[in-house]
Amino acid sequence: MRTFITLAFLLFPVFFFGQKTTGRQDPDLSENHANPETLVKKRQFVRVVFYNLENLYDPFDDTTKLDEEFTPKGIKRWTFGRFLQKLNHLAKTFMAIGEWEPPAIIGMCEVENRYVLNKMIYETPLKKYKYRFIHFESEDARGIDVAILYRPDLFRIEYSRSIRIQFPFDSLIHTRDILYVKGILFTGDTLHLFVNHWPSRRGGFAESVPKRKIAAQKLRSVLDTLQQNQADPQIIIMGDFNDEPDQPAIARVLGAAGLSDQTRASGLVNLMLPLNHNPNEGTHKFQGKWAILDQFMVTGNFFLKRKSLQTSREAVHIFHAAFLMEDDERFMGGRPVRTYAGPRYTGGFSDHLPIYLDIWKNREAEGP
Repeated sequence: MRTFITLAFLLFPVFFFGQKTTGRQDPDLSENHANPETLVKKRQFVRVVFYNLENLYDPFDDTTKLDEEFTPKGIKRWTFGRFLQKLNHLAKTFMAIGEWEPPAIIGMCEVENRYVLNKMIYETPLKKYKYRFIHFESEDARGIDVAILYRPDLFRIEYSRSIRIQFPFDSLIHTRDILYVKGILFTGDTLHLFVNHWPSRRGGFAESVPKRKIAAQKLRSVLDTLQQNQADPQIIIMGDFNDEPDQPAIARVLGAAGLSDQTRASGLVNLMLPLNHNPNEGTHKFQGKWAILDQFMVTGNFFLKRKSLQTSREAVHIFHAAFLMEDDERFMGGRPVRTYAGPRYTGGFSDHLPIYLDIWKNREAEGP
């Protein structure tokens, strides 16, 4: 498959011209119902993944972070052997999601530090794909951050930075940064990525809503600046938002909505919104109820016939592989096989399911 993509790239030169957003509804907005197998044969095809890794800690005590429970003597009895097993579980998951081609880009959250990322890309089966990573230390008290893995043969990094979130009502509270990455795909197209892990519901859902609204306001401000300064940027936002797609921080403050005839090129489309009202769908299960906390959002220009990179409503998926699931004996149905159930080690993968998004090269948009 990699050989095919490389040959396709050599045979078909890429010409990409940015177009300035006018603020009006674009007349060529259309839905693209694409079959991945067809895309592999006819177009250049990229798979983007997001996964909440459920506390990917090393087993060493960092005196600057609240990570004591994830040490051999801590309440979780987190040993080096358990750490290595989790790394291999995650590598297996990423390779399974990739199917015919390992993912070009993997966003993730609940990563402790560069050490665990180095272990993942150099000492698991991912090693042969030469992944690299981008990670910044945040001020999160527990020491868990967001990060991106990427394949440099498919995605070349141009710029990256962390975006700090501060709460005006309490300067002592710290949360995870938002990670921004700008890069060039092997197709020649520029892609802007934002990886999020918004404040949790700890302390109560209603009490934690203001924190997520602050995170949404910060991201919205950065997006506005980006769209003002660059011509029609194509943006992918991913993360664990600890909110569902129709809740205020996402739908109102950030302004991510469903795809419609009124969607503008610069608007945000929440690709997970159509799945939100299915009681049997979700990325996280709590007390028998599924919720879509992990989401992909894209700018409306991914649905324009004139744009080089495209996607569709059908191109986003929750990865429900059987090896990631177990029977939910208490609430019936299935649930993710997590690493810990409270303090009890269960040896699983994560308490979340991964999600992935396919984007592809639109040959019809290319110049002569």
